[in-house]
Parts: sequence; C-alpha cells; structure tokens
Amino acid sequence: MSTTTSRHDERRISPVFLAILAVMAVTGWAVWTDFAASPGLAVFLFVTSAWIVSLCLHEYAHARTALHGGDITVGARGYLTLNPLAYTHAVLSIILPVLFVIMGGIGLPGGAVFIDHGRIRGRWKHSLISAAGPLTNVLFAVVCTAPFWLGALDGVPVVFRYALAFLAFLQVTAALLNFLPVPGLDGYGVIEPWLSYRIKRQIEPYAPYGFFVVIALLFVPAVNGAFFDAIDALMRALGVPELSRYCGSNLYRFWQDQPEICAV
Repeated sequence: MSTTTSRHDERRISPVFLAILAVMAVTGWAVWTDFAASPGLAVFLFVTSAWIVSLCLHEYAHARTALHGGDITVGARGYLTLNPLAYTHAVLSIILPVLFVIMGGIGLPGGAVFIDHGRIRGRWKHSLISAAGPLTNVLFAVVCTAPFWLGALDGVPVVFRYALAFLAFLQVTAALLNFLPVPGLDGYGVIEPWLSYRIKRQIEPYAPYGFFVVIALLFVPAVNGAFFDAIDALMRALGVPELSRYCGSNLYRFWQDQPEICAV
C-alpha cells in the first residue's frame, strides 16, 4: 500500500506547475478580452507563463520517455510532477531561458533532467529520450501557429494574435537550437548512441561547454544572420507573418516604446 501511495505522489501534478498554468490561463483570457489595463503587461505575463509551461513539458517528456525506457528513478526525483523546482539545474532549466526571452527574445534550451542511462537498454530508446523534449517544442509550435496556417484568425483579437506569434517564435527557436548536434544539447543526445566509443570519449571533455559555445556563436553576426534567416523561413512556412511576430515581441517588452505599426 505504501509503495502504491508513493508512486502516486511521484506522479501527482505539482501545485507549482498548476499555479503557473493558472497564471497562463488568466493572463491569456485578459489578452483575449482586452480586459487588462496594460495589454503589454498582460502579453508579458501570458507569454512568460506559457513559455515556462512549455519548458516544464519539455523536461517532462524527457522523464516520461525515460520511465518507459527503463529508468524508474525519474519518479523519485520528482520529474513526473512537472515541478520546475525539481530539475537538476533549476537556474539553467527555467531562470536562464526566461531571462533570454526578456533580453534576447529567443527560446533558449534549458537544462536537463538527470537520466540514469545505465538502466536503459537499446540505442533507439536513448535517442528517443533525447528527442522527446524538443519534439514537445515542435508540438507547442504547431498548436500556436495552427490559427495562422489554418486561416482561422477571424475573431481572434489582434493582441492575442501577436502574443501567439511571438510564443510560436520562441518554440521554433527552442526546437531548432535543441536539435543541433552539439554536445550538451538534445540533438547530440539523439546521435550519441550511434557514435563509436572512441569518438564519444574524444567529445566527452567538451560536452559541458557545448551549450555556452552555441550561445557565444549567436553573437557572431554571420551565424546570427543565418540562424534567424532559417527561423524566418520556418515561420513563413507556418503562415505566421513577420509583422505579427515583430509586434508580439515588442508588446512583450511593454517597458519599451512601442512602434506605431504595432499600436493596438
């Protein structure tokens, strides 16, 4: 009986996550109905809380896939409760990605849940565990952009449309960055099981720095330009106008002067 109760507690949704979800719902309603006195503040709270929810779901996808792959320890670590405070690197998983959205406006990959890979058998399982997180961002992006590529924007308030476009942009950038085959990112985790032991040993010392190398490269003009060209192409393919994303980004930074083209 105690074991059953313990397992139930390990999978019970955290009140912390439910609180974040409630903020997303309330502020999303405020953006939709234009109830908020400051639309920019409402967009900021809605997008930020929705971004944190997506980060939690990203890490949950890793943990849940690992559980089915054989790592039964993820429950005891609290990873199945969607509680962001239970992550191995709470600063990297939540705080840093949120700060980057505020400062740079991109969906930065977060830290990772700890997976006991010794309990998992089979290269495909290892690859799927790594892919599960960014695939969640892909799914989130599809949901956010669905009104655009389905042509279902009639009746959608313009401010909410801008917020969705910016949130979709964050999900697309997070998915693209996470799928890069760079040590420390999920993309490398997808291909790592298929590499030779020799290559993995050569790469292993550099793995802790891969994440920071990617961030540094984004400050190189040529790399930055190529990256955002790819993002813009993906956003256009998903039917999201550049103006919507631009205005969503500006509304999100409500403390800055708003361009006239985005006046609401």
